[in-house]
Amino acid sequence: IESTTASVKLSGYKVRTLSDTESEFTSSEEEERDYTITEIDLSKEVAPLSGLEDTEPLSDKDDSFSVSLKNSCNVKEQVNFPLETPDPVIREVVEEAQKTSDLKRVFSEVRFNPFDRDLHMEEEHYTDDGIPTLSSEQEYKSSSNGSSWANVSDDNPDVTNADLGLAEDHFSHPEGHFGLSNTEELEMAIENCKELIGRAQPHSDRHKNLVQKLVQLRLKLQELKDGPDPIPVDVKLVVGHKFQTQESRSTKYYCEKCNAMILGVIQKWFRCSECGYSCHDKCLNNITRMCASQKVLESPEYFLSICPNRGLSAQNYRCAECRKAISFQSGFSEPRLCDYSGQYFCELCHWNNTMVVPSRVLHNWDFEPRKVSRASKQFLKLMTSKAVIRIQDVNPMLFNFVEELNDVKKLREELLIMKKYLLVCTEAMKKKFLLLLSERQHFVETSDKYSMQDLLDITSDTLLPELANIHTTWAQHIKTDCQKCQAKGFICELCDDKETLFPFDSIAVVCSQCSYVLHRHCFAKRGAQCPRCERRSKRNVN
Repeated sequence: IESTTASVKLSGYKVRTLSDTESEFTSSEEEERDYTITEIDLSKEVAPLSGLEDTEPLSDKDDSFSVSLKNSCNVKEQVNFPLETPDPVIREVVEEAQKTSDLKRVFSEVRFNPFDRDLHMEEEHYTDDGIPTLSSEQEYKSSSNGSSWANVSDDNPDVTNADLGLAEDHFSHPEGHFGLSNTEELEMAIENCKELIGRAQPHSDRHKNLVQKLVQLRLKLQELKDGPDPIPVDVKLVVGHKFQTQESRSTKYYCEKCNAMILGVIQKWFRCSECGYSCHDKCLNNITRMCASQKVLESPEYFLSICPNRGLSAQNYRCAECRKAISFQSGFSEPRLCDYSGQYFCELCHWNNTMVVPSRVLHNWDFEPRKVSRASKQFLKLMTSKAVIRIQDVNPMLFNFVEELNDVKKLREELLIMKKYLLVCTEAMKKKFLLLLSERQHFVETSDKYSMQDLLDITSDTLLPELANIHTTWAQHIKTDCQKCQAKGFICELCDDKETLFPFDSIAVVCSQCSYVLHRHCFAKRGAQCPRCERRSKRNVN
């Protein structure tokens, strides 16, 4: 029943029993006789038989008998065996087969057939870890809240692919994925998005999400039209690395795959232009470490726990990168701890290189270099100039203990206020004052993000003088050199001093309600009450 072919072996003149398995039939101890197939007739039409119980009875006059086998794939074959055995033996075989018809009928009903039955599985099968599973109603509700084909009313701020007429998510599949939508579908989705924006309520969450989705669709469409960036001929791509052939007679380089010295005079070797990975020509195809630049693009974030070491047992006593067996016992490779990731590496993946660990800087203001693995070193070097550190969220008390850091924070906040004056001043734009912070672009955008290079420059006393000089240049233009900027100053109403005040002055305070500028000491004497806000409140009452 299960197989597509059948083999029959008759021992003696009489078959005792039928076997359910593929083992031989049990027989008497008489002499065995082999019956071979001498004729196979496949030209005859096969009747739609379901089993041996529907086989027509055999007559004594027939010189052959037919057996129809139906396998699990519904393939039928008719094989004619010449009758060389006595008729009583054949009849006894058929009678035994008919006796087992009930068993085969029950088996056909109970047997699982994936082609004619639905697959039902219990949800408790997946709750081995003690995680409760959702019921059908809960699953429906949770799926309705996400990106589904239902629940696309204007009240729902979420924008789904069904709203825009997209067959799939264009922002989750890589290039070349099967079924990636073409340019025409993206253009159609952009038109649908424009219509939904026109029907949505202005300044609502749905309106904002639709505008954001429209920008993403247009960027994706432009990427498809431009095509992928051309790869130079002399560049080889291996697991994200961009290897280029190097010509150097120096022997100071080592292969990061086999840890052997690179002899540039007689050996051909490559170096990644992104992360600096160096290797022999013979080791190029055996590289398993992903390029650190890919990790920076995917998740530019630091581990902010100080050496989260879990022990060798958590790594199954193997290297975290190459999976080589490591142990502190003799006879194994020596485990080396990476102070950044808290994982153990072998000698080939950890060269005892030292780097400043960001977690120790943010928590303890500790700039002492620690030993890290090769992968961590390459990642930390590429992340040095990335402004991804928010000290206010990690350790806000650090501003109170580090005076230089607090001064830098104040200067950055004042520079952002000056930026508003410079953007509307034609003379300041001609002089290009904003380009003075071109090397630290995030200083012009926000005041609470820092890069690792900024913290290194603070501890080396180079960032604070640099910001002070830029602050002086901008303040001189606004307060003395430019008359248009001077006209946008304020005069304190609480005293007789006619000095022009600006929001970035250290002696001034800005009202949080109306943005009016007053002297700090005058505002404190009045009990932190703004006269402009008081006039407005009285006017509203009247």
